[in-house]
Amino acid sequence: MKNETLELAKALIARKSVTPADEGCQQLLIDRLTPLGFKAESMVHGEVTNLWIRHGSGKPLVVLAGHTDVVAPGPVEKWHSDPFTPTVREGKLYGRGAADMKTAIAAFVTAAERFVAAHPSHPGSVALLVTSDEEGPAVDGTVRVVEALKRRGETIDYCIVGEPSSSQVFGDTIKNGRRGTLAGKLAVEGIQGHVAYAHRAKNPVHLAAPVIAELVATEWDRGNAFFPPTTFQVSNIHAGSGAQNIIPGQVRIDFNFRYSTESTAESLKARVEAILDRHGLDYSVDWILGGKPFLTERGKLVDTLSRVVKQVSGVTPEINCTGGTSDGRFIIDICPQVVEFGPVNRSIHKVNEAVALEEIEPLAEVYRLALEDLLL
Repeated sequence: MKNETLELAKALIARKSVTPADEGCQQLLIDRLTPLGFKAESMVHGEVTNLWIRHGSGKPLVVLAGHTDVVAPGPVEKWHSDPFTPTVREGKLYGRGAADMKTAIAAFVTAAERFVAAHPSHPGSVALLVTSDEEGPAVDGTVRVVEALKRRGETIDYCIVGEPSSSQVFGDTIKNGRRGTLAGKLAVEGIQGHVAYAHRAKNPVHLAAPVIAELVATEWDRGNAFFPPTTFQVSNIHAGSGAQNIIPGQVRIDFNFRYSTESTAESLKARVEAILDRHGLDYSVDWILGGKPFLTERGKLVDTLSRVVKQVSGVTPEINCTGGTSDGRFIIDICPQVVEFGPVNRSIHKVNEAVALEEIEPLAEVYRLALEDLLL
């Protein structure tokens, strides 16, 4: 069989769609699917392009969701081939977005094409939800499509997000949820002064140090059967003017929680601020909620995907909620069952990002079989 999915993945990788640019990737999908009767709707918000493209009007509605944007390639000289020139070598397809997630987008399309060609009058509906704002701020992407669907009273029954979920070998992991992300920007005030006259100053770095130590040592929760324990990490610290003889007047500390369903954003905020208050700091903290955790319990979607993944790959997938965030956190608002499945994630966001050729058509087959099981 000609590897149609590989050829489409190459065409997508060749487009330099660094967030928030789409660079015509979504038009490629429209050109492929509308001749089969898919109805396409582009939703542009600022620099972000979103695509909602659907075949059928009935229920259940199965959605394949993903993104055409990619992260910047980094130092191009460290790539063994140009990151936006799709290159096949040593049994892999190389290029920015090969694993995250243009191959999955290509597999969505060929799976949908094959499903509709075989079942043109299928019950229910199949749709693709695609954005160019997943790797960036994610404020004008999938969340905007979800808002539009909510205004129209539309809901989704099942959603497969094509994020690269596999860990070591293709098919070994399905993600049925993701941790939440909560960031904080903390400013601790002191009194600036000369290091030779420290008694006239107040060093905010010294004041903040025991607080950081306590935050790092705190057990926020113990996780549960699906989620690992909530973690706290400092990501940035800045204080001082650069001079060696000045005590800074302020220290700024950025930190991030990746949290399980055993905690809430509100409980984490309250506990952090209680620690800060107990240490008597003069502080302010700005909070940024990147996304709430979500969880899809075992049911029709998890069971279907588990079965077809094993059927295609020969591997029994583990069901877990590890990793960072995904757009599933927005889709869960109008869809009770959201899971993620895609290729091996070992090279994502790295130089020489690649996907194994032997994964590409099986990925499309997993999506096709899932559509059949959920709709027929």
